[in-house]
Amino acid sequence: MISLQRRPWAACFAGVVCVSVHGAAQAADTLPTGKSATGKSATGKSATGNKPAAGNKPAAGDKPAAAEKQKLRYKFLPGETIRWQVEHRAQVRTTVGGTTQTAETFSGSIKVWQVSQVAPNGDATFVHSVESVDMRQKLTGRQEVTYNSATDAAPPPGFEDAAKSVGVPLSVITLDARGGVVRREQKLAQPNTQAKMTLPLPEQAVAVGDQWDAPSDVDLPQKDGSVKKVKSRQRFTLTSIDGGVATIHIETQVLTPIHDPGLEAQLIQLETQGDVQFDIEKGRIISQQTDLDRSVVGFQGDASSLHYVTRFAEKLLPQQPATATRPQRTTAGGAGKNSRAK
Repeated sequence: MISLQRRPWAACFAGVVCVSVHGAAQAADTLPTGKSATGKSATGKSATGNKPAAGNKPAAGDKPAAAEKQKLRYKFLPGETIRWQVEHRAQVRTTVGGTTQTAETFSGSIKVWQVSQVAPNGDATFVHSVESVDMRQKLTGRQEVTYNSATDAAPPPGFEDAAKSVGVPLSVITLDARGGVVRREQKLAQPNTQAKMTLPLPEQAVAVGDQWDAPSDVDLPQKDGSVKKVKSRQRFTLTSIDGGVATIHIETQVLTPIHDPGLEAQLIQLETQGDVQFDIEKGRIISQQTDLDRSVVGFQGDASSLHYVTRFAEKLLPQQPATATRPQRTTAGGAGKNSRAK
């Protein structure tokens, strides 16, 4: 079995609950379209070629102009609570020895950052948690398994760890103004605890068309027991600024030549691309979407193939008082208050 690799930051940020695709491998072949949820391509132009309505344009001097260099920085306020709706969908179709299996997963969650303090240099300390999760998993020949933390008193087998992650502090993070993790205190054991928390911003001011990179190394186990180190990078391009919102195109590139289909399959989740919308004045991501649609042939023999399709999307929610809640679990003495009949 080939284990699925996590991308450096986009698919699932650290602490965001995502469903793993059990019984599936991975792949890389067909390039994704590169269009974002807003219909913009990597050039920053509308996919339909239509221009924004004149009434939506800000008055001169109100918002940064696209031609100006902008210093992109995260900005937080002590005491504020920031919430994002996060969705991750994946479909993996694996064929080995004439047998095909399809695994489909969905995970939706509400990611929460509760900011406790902000230093003069912009370093912000916050408690990271997950307010709720809605998860589904379906494998060929098996009944779909679901778990919703808002309605289900107890998780089904395989979802126990996700349930334990809901409504409790996962970590206390200090983030610098460019998105780098200064300090991390884990409150609950989580996989991939060293993952980046958010998109890294450039050190210098940038204009439309400028690019910056975030290098990353991936260790891949080989059949002979050795480990192959693969160099990759995430390339970020500022494609447009419209109404004070910067659109940043993301493309993850594998730099080390790979000619082994088995290794290609392990890299399947790396080579994504998509777009992020960043509010320059408020200093935060307001939405993002990354997509992947790739295939590998011969990863487990000539007759084997793997097709992997995934989408990660995130949207900033309106600020409002919110309390992370979870149903009480059934105890020996009876059902919890929030349990319900199935």
